[in-house]
Amino acid sequence: MSLTALIDYDSGNLHSAQKAFEKMAAEVGAGDVVVTSDPEVVRKADRIVLPGDGAFPSCKAALYAVPGLAEALIEAVTVKARPFFGICVGMQMLASRGHEYELTDGLGWIGGEITKITPPDPALKVPHMGWNDLVIEQEHPVLDGIKTGDHAYFVHSWAMQVTDPAERLAHVDYGGDITAIVGRDTIIGTQFHPEKSQATGLRLIGNFLRWTP
Repeated sequence: MSLTALIDYDSGNLHSAQKAFEKMAAEVGAGDVVVTSDPEVVRKADRIVLPGDGAFPSCKAALYAVPGLAEALIEAVTVKARPFFGICVGMQMLASRGHEYELTDGLGWIGGEITKITPPDPALKVPHMGWNDLVIEQEHPVLDGIKTGDHAYFVHSWAMQVTDPAERLAHVDYGGDITAIVGRDTIIGTQFHPEKSQATGLRLIGNFLRWTP
């Protein structure tokens, strides 16, 4: 039986994400979904999801504060090549480093920096909050059936500047390009919350749960 682990490290309310992943796992026959902070469960999981709400430094500190959890995550993704999905700050932590409050190293799985959103138009408020239309840049199995113009739900003040354009799969326009989806190898990440993004988000979750990179 396949197992998807949603990592719980006290950085966000996981209830809606858990419900969305359970719903789609049942729909596509992807086995069980478990919310866990147990490194051994993460190590054995077939798929791993890292959510994240709040500030980059506090999320990273919280992840590393659970004994063995970050090490289990790194082993599962970089050694065992388990499919991985980072959500919101969980996606941002894939970057090389973040600049929020203090310079903080990320996991370094997607080259790039997390910088503050500074739209040129003062009418565009920060945080970037609410629905926005995706612009798909690269084809990817997790984006099957998702097209430019489909919308997703965002709430964030910081965004990823990706070093390699090939690793940015989609963006949105908010007074300029804002990275919306990144990916490479067995790794995918969304700046938006798929569990709050209705049909687009559920399709993306279902695609991830079927994905066998």
